[in-house]
Amino acid sequence: MSGTLALVGGNEWTDGCTFDLELLAASGGTDVLVLPTAAAYEYPERAVANAATWFAAIGGEVRGLMVVARPDAEDAGAADEVRRARFIYLSGGSPLHLRSVLKDSAVWHALVEAWQSGAVVAGSSAGAMALCDPMVDPRGGAFTLGLGLVEQLAVIPHHNTWSVDKEHRTLTLAPKALSIAGIDEATALIRSPDGTWRAGGAGEVEVFRDGKRAGLDALPS
Repeated sequence: MSGTLALVGGNEWTDGCTFDLELLAASGGTDVLVLPTAAAYEYPERAVANAATWFAAIGGEVRGLMVVARPDAEDAGAADEVRRARFIYLSGGSPLHLRSVLKDSAVWHALVEAWQSGAVVAGSSAGAMALCDPMVDPRGGAFTLGLGLVEQLAVIPHHNTWSVDKEHRTLTLAPKALSIAGIDEATALIRSPDGTWRAGGAGEVEVFRDGKRAGLDALPS
């Protein structure tokens, strides 16, 4: 049975992200391993520092793992650290860079192994997008390959900031029977180990299938 999965709509580690306390408890410890891969060109050290400040206030302790380029993702030591982690958090940033660094890498395989053995995995914005397959392409709202921890699910992060036109374009281009989750900022779509989904945090989650609104039960288990 896999561990808990949280797909966060952005603005991670800010007021409103009340679900992080729940995720920390689900991990069974206090350590959080943050991979700022998606923020490689946006001050990844700052992302780790923000996470450390946030989690310290709720009893967590953050370690940053600077997997920011492809050679980092093939490092055996980095993969071992991910494999041992009980709570792995992928920051926001560029989903395309995140995918290119982690796709079929040693670190990615270690993350999947950790999750399948019960670890908590969370991804925010770019992290949430890339964990799914297919993935919304940020360059135009169409679809491209993701990492595929969850299949037949695509995420629209920052959904509360999307225009009606942009949302309509993405829904129109979606493959038939694909579930799409629009997740607001500081909000998480959480998958429990038993495969059920729920929302948490400051905002809302809207699910779409075949261009129409659907419930959480339309999400893949």
